[in-house]
Amino acid sequence: QWAADVSAGWVIGLMGDLGTGKTQLVKGLAAGLGVEATVNSPTFALLQEHDEGRLPLAHIDLYRLETPAEIVGASLEHFLTAPDGVAAIEWFERWLVSDWQPGQLLPESARPTDGVTLRLVNLIDEGETRRRIEYEDIGS
Repeated sequence: QWAADVSAGWVIGLMGDLGTGKTQLVKGLAAGLGVEATVNSPTFALLQEHDEGRLPLAHIDLYRLETPAEIVGASLEHFLTAPDGVAAIEWFERWLVSDWQPGQLLPESARPTDGVTLRLVNLIDEGETRRRIEYEDIGS
């Protein structure tokens, strides 16, 4: 469903504990956008780009980066603030200040620029086969 709603300039910031389904959600988004290539977590590569769908999809995994400075050092900040297509970012909380919690105001560095919609997604483990998904849209 989300793939039908997104347009160029969307950032989907995925947060949640290890194993809560962030990559699975990106796989569903990619399928909805028409991406036919295999979508896996880019933990070691940091970034996988898929250009064959309705919109370009940048799949980013920030798990190995601990601070916003490391994200900037890896030249990934463009995808977090002004993507050309759709950016799906696992471990988005690494871009935020260390004590940030869902519901709080985003730090200035993480706020979307004009024309960008940020969908913050929090995946919560509620048992072996149950997940709760909470999300909030910020920006355009």
